Amino acid sequence: MATVVSKRYDAALAVVDPQKQHALEEAVEAVKAAPSAKFDEAVDLSIRLGVDPKHADQMVRGAVVLPHGIGKTVRVAVFAKGEKEREAREAGADVVGAEDLVERIQGGWMEFDTAVATPDLMGQVGRLGKVLGPRGLMPNPKLGTVTFDVARAVREAKAGKIEFRVDKAGNVHVPIGRKSFPAEHLHANAMAMLEAIMRAKPAAAKGQYLRSLTVSSTMGPGARARSRTRR
Repeated sequence: MATVVSKRYDAALAVVDPQKQHALEEAVEAVKAAPSAKFDEAVDLSIRLGVDPKHADQMVRGAVVLPHGIGKTVRVAVFAKGEKEREAREAGADVVGAEDLVERIQGGWMEFDTAVATPDLMGQVGRLGKVLGPRGLMPNPKLGTVTFDVARAVREAKAGKIEFRVDKAGNVHVPIGRKSFPAEHLHANAMAMLEAIMRAKPAAAKGQYLRSLTVSSTMGPGARARSRTRR
């Protein structure tokens, strides 16, 4: 089995040169042209930023709805009650609750990918901080996941809303779709993500903000893209 993977990876390297810098469109096309694994691989965008996340005023965080989604079914949990509970269910939320949902998660249930809460329930949801926080699942008003407009939040999550946050090394890693996506859809998703990251640029960031970009699939080598991109 290892030999088969090696041959496929070597064949991918003939298409994707990790040392070459491409235009973003070319990087996407190179990743798509590389031999595929036996499943529909995710395509990711990795961005190295010129920030020092150790300083609070250089933190980069935000969310964006990708125009073509990420090719994944997103399970949405909503903390709401009354009329807002009904709105969340009608919008397609997978699970909706209040105190009962808090207790369910405290008991170990974690079968959801994103969480939304109405502001009046954040006092109770706050008890889940140690559980949801490390997983990046804690509702946050800055990301639009603490809101009374739960229907919109649910629809955006289902449509492919991606949250991003710089890691300790100054990097952002985000999915932009699947290898089966048309190249133009992957490119449009990548541009939407880059524009969101540019909007999130901290005022304290000095020098070159976008240091490097790499497009890669789950099982393939990364294609480097020039950080100065255009549509």
